[in-house]
Amino acid sequence: MKETSIALIDELMLRYPELASCRSSMEAALDILVKSYRAGGKVLVCGNGGSASDAEHICGELLKKFKKFRAVPQELASKLRPELVAKLEGGLPAISLVSMSGIITAFANDVAWETAFAQQVLSLGKPGDVLIALSTSGNSANCVAAAEVMKAIGGTAIAFTGERESKLSEICDVTIRVPETETYKVQELHLPVYHALCAAIEEELF
Repeated sequence: MKETSIALIDELMLRYPELASCRSSMEAALDILVKSYRAGGKVLVCGNGGSASDAEHICGELLKKFKKFRAVPQELASKLRPELVAKLEGGLPAISLVSMSGIITAFANDVAWETAFAQQVLSLGKPGDVLIALSTSGNSANCVAAAEVMKAIGGTAIAFTGERESKLSEICDVTIRVPETETYKVQELHLPVYHALCAAIEEELF
């Protein structure tokens, strides 16, 4: 990892010293995400309630510029009008599973809510892809099932949870367990963690 990427995590630790216990899992998650992107993979993200909003937020930071300029790849830029290129930014493929209301509601109504995310992972995921599952308890059934499917198809799963061990921490390759247990307090700490990760990914790839 670049020194500048690690410096972003250092900065987070200075601002949120209570997150020191998450440092090694954050660095492991960063390594997984960067390697996946460099190999042509993509990221799928899921969660419920406030964590569903976080899933959207993460994808928004990956699909466009976060902190620094991202050039459109030259090979693509050469095929587009300059005035169009000037209004585009380099992006990273990230899909928010929570935003697909058609498939989610159809599958939940016709089959089961707890496997709606898993069905999306089954259809969209490929070996080498990464699932990010956000669950304050770590036991959300639909996130657990999604992680199980991602692992089965040859992808990697990263969880954001509270401090307790959970079903997700048993399944996922990396679990970032922030040191809180109350739902809103867990979510308050998830945000600076994923912001730092998105900034570090951008630093590595652009």
